[in-house]
Amino acid sequence: MSGVLVPIVEGQSEVQSIGGLLRRMIADLGIHDVGVARPFRVKRSQVVREGELERAVTQAVRSRAGATGVLVLLDADDDCPANLAPRLRGRGAKMTNLPVMVVFAKAETETWILAAVDSVRGCRGIRDDATPPADPEEVRDAKSALSIRMEGSRGYLATDDQPALLSMLDLDLAAQRSPSFAKLARDVAALVSA
Repeated sequence: MSGVLVPIVEGQSEVQSIGGLLRRMIADLGIHDVGVARPFRVKRSQVVREGELERAVTQAVRSRAGATGVLVLLDADDDCPANLAPRLRGRGAKMTNLPVMVVFAKAETETWILAAVDSVRGCRGIRDDATPPADPEEVRDAKSALSIRMEGSRGYLATDDQPALLSMLDLDLAAQRSPSFAKLARDVAALVSA
C-alpha cells in the first residue's frame, strides 16, 4: 500500500458503510495501491465548532498508520455546503501537511442512495418499481423517502441498510443525479491521485 485515505464521518452507519463505498470509488479509478482506514467518528455538532475539527483531524491522522489524505464527510442538514465546506477544509488543512477535503452530503448520506434508488431495486427491501425523486437533494428526509420505497411495512434502518445499499449503488448514476455525490467522487479522485 502506498497510501491510506482517512475518512472522518459523523454517524455509526457511515462508520460501517463509507469505507466500502470509498474502496469501490478508488478501484473504479484503477488505483489499487491506496487503502481506506477505518473511519474516524466525530459528532457533527462538535466538528463544526472552532477547535473540534482541528482536534479530529490531528487525532485521525495520528491514529491511522500510513495516512496520505483526509476526507471529512458530513451531512449538510440545513447548512449551505458551498459556504461551510471551504471554511472547514481550511481549518483542517492547518493541522496537517496531508491533503484535506470536506464533502457535505446534501442533505444526508441517504440522499445519495435515493438519487440512484432504481439501481438497488430488490436489495434490502427496496421495491422493484422504486424510482428517485426529480431532485433528490431537495428531499428533506431521505430516510423516510427510502422507507416509502421499501416493500410492505419495512422501514429504512441506517445502520443495517446503508452499508448494503451503498455497496450495490450505481456510482455513475448517483453522480449524475446528485451534485454532492459528484463532488465526493471528484474529491476522492483528487485525494488518491495526489
